[in-house]
Amino acid sequence: MDSTSAKSDRKPAVSLRGFRAAYGNRTVVENLTFDVLAGEVFVIGGGSGCGKSTVLKHMIGLYAPAGGQILIDGDDLAAATGRERQRILRKIGVAFQGGALFGNMSVLENICLPLSEFTNVDHSMAQMIALAKLRLVGLEHAAQRLPSELSGGMQKRAAIARAMALDPAIIFLDEPSAGLDPITSADLDQLILNLNRLLGMTFIVVTHELPSLFTIADRVIVLDASVKTMVALDKPAALRDGSPNPWVRQFFNREPTPDAPSAAMPTSPAATATTGRSP
Repeated sequence: MDSTSAKSDRKPAVSLRGFRAAYGNRTVVENLTFDVLAGEVFVIGGGSGCGKSTVLKHMIGLYAPAGGQILIDGDDLAAATGRERQRILRKIGVAFQGGALFGNMSVLENICLPLSEFTNVDHSMAQMIALAKLRLVGLEHAAQRLPSELSGGMQKRAAIARAMALDPAIIFLDEPSAGLDPITSADLDQLILNLNRLLGMTFIVVTHELPSLFTIADRVIVLDASVKTMVALDKPAALRDGSPNPWVRQFFNREPTPDAPSAAMPTSPAATATTGRSP
């Protein structure tokens, strides 16, 4: 059995059922139902303003849905309160787009913080665990540095290490490649794949970066702001090459809109002199 078939046999790690998200009277996403399989890298994609980050923020418990269910390993996060809610949230880890590291704490202290807050391990054990997480992301050498002393890519890696501090089964990543150069972005993609294969962790990633999406995603859901819900769910290559939805094919092939405005080519000598280009 190949790895794709093996993943398809796994139970859902996260499920949305009839999910709706709204800000006041404005509905952002509605009628959203899908499963994220345990152990897969699942990408939430779509155009600007389609609700990608909104869906993620609801899935990690920052906001309550306006309707429907968010199931984490079968438990309804939206309906849970108190200790039950905390028990469910312990199953997930989150790395935000900007890293969200505490600037006045060393990298090691940042990774230790969840262990100090949510477990009974002593300080020395917390440091050992934190160093092990940093080793997994290739940052053991930077343990005593402040976040401001790290490059953008290193900050992203440190944020992932902190997300893994409590050994969650599911990791959420919000725009992990944002602001990174192509080489650093590719290195981060490889880290995600390595952690997924080594630890069997489920990754749910919000991204609009097509190179990263095609590299890391087992499957991708595509949201569309015009209909406020998903319009496709499949492997990236299948959506690029064979989606029945023309907009989805256009999105994955990075094709411009036919009637998109374009700059007029200069034709006068003055314009040519200004641009330095031949008409």
